[in-house]
Amino acid sequence: MTRFITLIFLLMVSVSATADEYRVQVGDQIAIMLPGEVTLNKEFQVDRQGRLTLPEVGMIEANGMTEAELDVAVKETLGAVFRDLSSLQVFISKRQLLVTIQGYVEEPGEFTLNQNASVQMALYAAGGLRAGAQLDRFQLRRNGEVIIFDYKKFLDTGDSSLLPELRSLDTLFVPASPMIGNIEQTFDPTALADSGDAAEDREAIKVFGEVLRPGSFSAKEENNLVDMLMRAGGVTRYAAVEQIRVISDNEPKIFDLKRYLDSGDESLLPNIVAGATIFVPKQEEEIKAGSNTVYVMGEVAKPGAYEGKEGATFIDILANAGGPTRFAESRRIRIIRRNGTNVPFDLTLFSEGRMTDAMPKILPGDAIFVPEKLDLNEKSWLKVSPTRAVRVIGEVLRPSRVEWSDEMSLMDLLAHVGGPTSRADTSRIEVVTPIGGNRTKTYVLNLDTFINEGRPDSELPEIRAGSTVRVHDLPDDPTDNKSKWIRQSSDSSIYIFGQVGAPGRYRFTEEMHFLDILSAADGPTTDADIHNIRITHLDGKHARVSRLNLALFFETGDANLLPEVNIGDTIYVPEKDRNWLDRPKEETIRVLGAVNKPGRYSFDDHMTILDLLAEAGGTSNNAYVEKITVVNLSCCRDQARTFNLSEFSRTARFQDLPVLRAGDTVYIPSKDESTAEKIRQGITDLFQIAGIAALIGIL
Repeated sequence: MTRFITLIFLLMVSVSATADEYRVQVGDQIAIMLPGEVTLNKEFQVDRQGRLTLPEVGMIEANGMTEAELDVAVKETLGAVFRDLSSLQVFISKRQLLVTIQGYVEEPGEFTLNQNASVQMALYAAGGLRAGAQLDRFQLRRNGEVIIFDYKKFLDTGDSSLLPELRSLDTLFVPASPMIGNIEQTFDPTALADSGDAAEDREAIKVFGEVLRPGSFSAKEENNLVDMLMRAGGVTRYAAVEQIRVISDNEPKIFDLKRYLDSGDESLLPNIVAGATIFVPKQEEEIKAGSNTVYVMGEVAKPGAYEGKEGATFIDILANAGGPTRFAESRRIRIIRRNGTNVPFDLTLFSEGRMTDAMPKILPGDAIFVPEKLDLNEKSWLKVSPTRAVRVIGEVLRPSRVEWSDEMSLMDLLAHVGGPTSRADTSRIEVVTPIGGNRTKTYVLNLDTFINEGRPDSELPEIRAGSTVRVHDLPDDPTDNKSKWIRQSSDSSIYIFGQVGAPGRYRFTEEMHFLDILSAADGPTTDADIHNIRITHLDGKHARVSRLNLALFFETGDANLLPEVNIGDTIYVPEKDRNWLDRPKEETIRVLGAVNKPGRYSFDDHMTILDLLAEAGGTSNNAYVEKITVVNLSCCRDQARTFNLSEFSRTARFQDLPVLRAGDTVYIPSKDESTAEKIRQGITDLFQIAGIAALIGIL
């Protein structure tokens, strides 16, 4: 009896387990594994008809079967073809849904999804929603039944219970919003959002009139009239907020928004239901008049009629009108009284604190008139008195008289007149400032140095009303300014003469150096002797002359070789083939005797006697090179040395070369002056005498 009861219990458990077991549905992946059979060892998907298509045996009904039932059905079907199915395994490898997505999505079609996929995952598989989809009217079609649900509410709340559960063979349809029209075209969701949130016409709340974004908006239970106005972007500056018209539940009402904002009484808010209409009218233009009205006319930012208050001054009313414009003649303002009298007022004089009279009192009914300037292109100089003006002349873009204020500086003044021109000499700006009585003081500003060194404004020349600023112009080309050279003062000039491209008188500043002025003169010519450039310095009590070997500078790049030049100095670049008398004997070496080109030659400490002989064209054919004489006059007077060039050519002992200095003399004798030649000549003379004597004896 006990065994029977146990058997009954196990059978009930088995039946219960079978009832809860997963059953195959359309879209599932079924894995079949049979060793040795390549065509079967893979996964098969259940098609829309709920069937599996297997190789060699065809289709098998699988929809609604459990895993065990499917195993039996596959074995029975394959048993007709295969003998040994003891190793056959059949199981559900992947549970999937086969869902069709249609409507306003990017990629409509049939999709295979995971078993637990939601509506949001299905939309993602279809590429997402297209702009213009109606989110609150989604449709789920299943076995002829249509389920409508609000996808927008799910997006607002995140409550997944609002979405229906998907099953295989379901069709999800996404409708288009009625706001997009009946013609398919490029859709701009931004423009649609500016006209509402694409709600249906019958239930939408229409907001139009003087709002920033009129349109149709979806109705929400928690929204009131102020919420709807905010969704429409709020009212414009022209809205008549006291006369807002509302039609709600077929009942027209007038709502005073200003009264509600002043009181905060929510009972004043009208009830807004689905399909309501809200209209914000435009404020009607009306003539403002009254016993307490003040009128502001002319060149002010906001002319009009203003409600006066007790204690309001002239400045208060003018400020409420936006103040005078840039075209206003603020010196000739007129206050027109109700009785027809005029009261002049100088606003400029008042703003400067120099007005002795009291500010005019404005009464109800008065009018303030701000006239326009007579000439906008060229302001009359009479309108700015000399006690408030500064004169700017010379090389600036707009030289003129400028109205001056003590908080301004010279930089402000130059900026106001457009700044210096391209021909302005910004290294020497002159400022003449009155210092009291008939006395004036002159300041000179180097604007280039001031800007380059970043000096503070406190170092700028003092300027006050009545000052004069003069900006000089740069000199013209030295080759073409013969009639204008006097305009350049000598205390800012430097002179360059000789073998340069453009000798003349040049502008010079402290920031410049020797190469700057040489470049300005177009550099040395081809005939220039750049080894012997002379600079005359006039910066001290006595003039001094320095010399420059410019060729040595180009060879070494040593900037210490360049002399320091200043204003007033003179630079002379001599010619190569100049008169030999121009060179003193102390600066040359004389080469005499049996050389090809005897003469006077320049010499420096880097040269030797070999360089000197090479420059003289070398020795001649009859030169007696064994006894070259060097007369040293530069350091030791009356001292002569001999040098054997022939011996040096065999030994190459450079220490045997004689020391030469500028002022020495080198003499190369000829072979006729040698001792051997003299003995030979003497013997020749004896033989000639003996021959003559013998001839006489014979005769």
